[in-house]
Amino acid sequence: MNEQELRDLALTVVRKCRFPFLASVDGDRPCLRPVSPAWVDGFTTWVASLRSSDKTEQIRANDRVELCFLTEDHDQVRIAGRAVETTDHEKRLNVWNRYALLRKYFKGVEDPEFILYEIRPERVRYMKEWELDYKEVAL
Repeated sequence: MNEQELRDLALTVVRKCRFPFLASVDGDRPCLRPVSPAWVDGFTTWVASLRSSDKTEQIRANDRVELCFLTEDHDQVRIAGRAVETTDHEKRLNVWNRYALLRKYFKGVEDPEFILYEIRPERVRYMKEWELDYKEVAL
């Protein structure tokens, strides 16, 4: 398969998966949890967090994270990168307007508890079902 076909397959997995898993590091241990991405653009993903959450503390200590998107057919995409806190008002407002669930946890886009991470991809890998062979996807 060519590079564009591989990229398209990977993007399809990302679009289909409602709750990917986000891995961070807690001291010397991995920490994994499902997250609900507030916005995805290509392989760049924005994830909201509470300022007071363990996830926020872990990312502040080590911003290297990995997202794993998995479909019902067991196709998966793994995106490794850095989680960067986004203070850009337009991006925060974009996410706020796209993702109504945020209103359940935050008073507004300027709520100090509202943290928005932009997960900037450094490596993307795709695996079809249980082939046990990841393919590197060009960024």
